[in-house]
Amino acid sequence: MMTEAERASYDVETADAAAIAGRRGKGVFHIDTLGCQMNVHDSERIAGVLEADGYVPATEEQVASRDLDLIVLNTCAVRENATEKMYGTVGRYNRVKLHRPNLQIAVGGCMAQIDRRKIADKAPWVSAVFGTKNLDSLPRLLDQNRATGKPQVEVTDALEQMPSDLPAARASRVSSWVAISVGCNNTCTFCIVPTTRGRERDRRPGDILDEIRRCVAGGAKEITLLGQNVNSFGYGIGDRYAFSKLLRACGEIEGLERVRFTSPHPAAFTDDVIAAMAETPNVMHQLHFPLQSGSDRILKAMRRSYRSARFLDILGRIRAAMPDAQISTDVIVGFPGETEEDFQATLDVMREARFSSAFMFIYSPRPGTPAAAMEQLPHDVVQERFERLVALQERITEENLATFEGRDVEVMVTGQQGKKDSDTHRVTGREKTGVLVHIGVPEGEPTPRIGDFVTATVTHAGRHNLIADPDPRKGQTYHVRH
Repeated sequence: MMTEAERASYDVETADAAAIAGRRGKGVFHIDTLGCQMNVHDSERIAGVLEADGYVPATEEQVASRDLDLIVLNTCAVRENATEKMYGTVGRYNRVKLHRPNLQIAVGGCMAQIDRRKIADKAPWVSAVFGTKNLDSLPRLLDQNRATGKPQVEVTDALEQMPSDLPAARASRVSSWVAISVGCNNTCTFCIVPTTRGRERDRRPGDILDEIRRCVAGGAKEITLLGQNVNSFGYGIGDRYAFSKLLRACGEIEGLERVRFTSPHPAAFTDDVIAAMAETPNVMHQLHFPLQSGSDRILKAMRRSYRSARFLDILGRIRAAMPDAQISTDVIVGFPGETEEDFQATLDVMREARFSSAFMFIYSPRPGTPAAAMEQLPHDVVQERFERLVALQERITEENLATFEGRDVEVMVTGQQGKKDSDTHRVTGREKTGVLVHIGVPEGEPTPRIGDFVTATVTHAGRHNLIADPDPRKGQTYHVRH
């Protein structure tokens, strides 16, 4: 995922043209995106549809001052507090509407797909509600709301048009999200995604590669392939090698410097995919590899189609092929029925796996999922386990980052400033394996722009990122490549 600093840089970049022109068109809009990378991808499509209909993206100043005609909330439904967060955010928007009566508020995404009419009933100031499968309906719903003054609701269950077929307003000119599939065929007992996104549906490889080429022609140097289970791409048509072939085909695209993908399913991470990653020069050795639990009993209850030994075996083969790979994971703590013994098994796998980072969550039941009907654990027990897991992973992450000190890394600049970079004259980016790096520009050396590549010596490892403040006089490296 993008950091706040990276996303802020992208937002300023995409809004510049509108700010210079001083246009409002059919209205100035802002999209508030909650959730995963697929939601970010969908927000780019929503923005593209709105701009094609005559709306204008808000500048950073317009967002800060709430000088807006339309706010679109693209929602997530993965965790229990998603509902509370959505209604809380919509309530704050209503307070803005009190001062701007003509402001329209639209709610889309996974919560809209689930709650549908309930959102309009509970928040009648919302102008339009639309689902994950009908992003292109939004302009029409907004027109109907202006004409009738009534909330408009349209949520389609059947996917008739791939979101990737819609126009896109890319959040970044140098890094692009490219969806290769939508939906999921798995039946994990904790997950709501099959309900909100439907069954897995793949795009044609030729269409994917054409989109990537268009992104590169438009200035993109890095693409991230997206799918709920990205490495099961092609399984629906019986081609179990389709994803590895797609990775290798990306290696043939001139001007494409970096390829990443998220998120793979461990059960579908086969040797051909490992080989394609290792052997295709522009495929980065970065991987998000969701564990969820180290207990085989809990994995079975989750309906995860692997067990801890198999997971660690695949992980070992990945690291044998790519010793430099930075591998992150997901872990759920406190799944129904989890015992202390089960949790200890998770700690054991985490110690052995030594992930570079982890997204760790306290289990929260989602209505409509099998796990929601199971007996839940006491919160204080789960909270204590969660804190132990976080402490373990924080230590592993720090130890891993410390190995970068003194090494030269190549960083693609994605943002002009981090939280403290304006004071330290640093630029922000990610090195090949995805680690966030803040680079200090030595006196007299050129300042890189977004999209440039900087090779620099790492001088300090933080808790979650690296600092490179190289001094060429001491033989440390600083080199900019456009």
